[in-house]
Amino acid sequence: MDRDVRILHPAIAMAGRVMFALIFFLSGITHFTDLASYVALMPAAMPLRPFWVIVSALVELAGATLIVTNRSPRLGGWLIAVFLVPVTVTVHGVAMVTDPDARMRAIQTSFFLKGVAMTGAALLVTQLGVRGAEPARTSVPSASGRAVA
Repeated sequence: MDRDVRILHPAIAMAGRVMFALIFFLSGITHFTDLASYVALMPAAMPLRPFWVIVSALVELAGATLIVTNRSPRLGGWLIAVFLVPVTVTVHGVAMVTDPDARMRAIQTSFFLKGVAMTGAALLVTQLGVRGAEPARTSVPSASGRAVA
C-alpha cells in the first residue's frame, strides 16, 4: 500500500515545506536575473552553459512549487535531488579542491556539505511524501464482537 507519512501537525509540515523550498525559489529566480554569474560558476569545459543554467532554474522552481503546494511532493523531491547532485558535484565539489584561495576552498566545502544535506532531505521527501493528516480511524465492532479498524 502506497501511503504518505501521517502528519501530526499540518502547520508545522507546511512551515517545513516552505523553509525547505525557499532556497530553491530564490535561487531559481536569480538564475534568470543574474544569468551571467551562474554561467561563470560552471566549469568552462561544459557546453551550452546558459542553457543548463536556465534548465536548472526551471527544475528548481518546479520542484519547489510541487513540494510547497503539496500537489506532487514526491516528484518535487526528485526534481530537487536531480538538480542538486550535479550542481553539488560540478560546482562546489570541484571548487572545494581546485580554488587557489584556501578561504574559498573552505567556503565551497561548506556549500558542498549543504548540498549533500539538502539532497538527503529531498530524497526523504521522495520516499515519505508530505501529505496532510489522515482522518481519525474509528473502530467498528465485527460480527464476533471484536473491534476492527
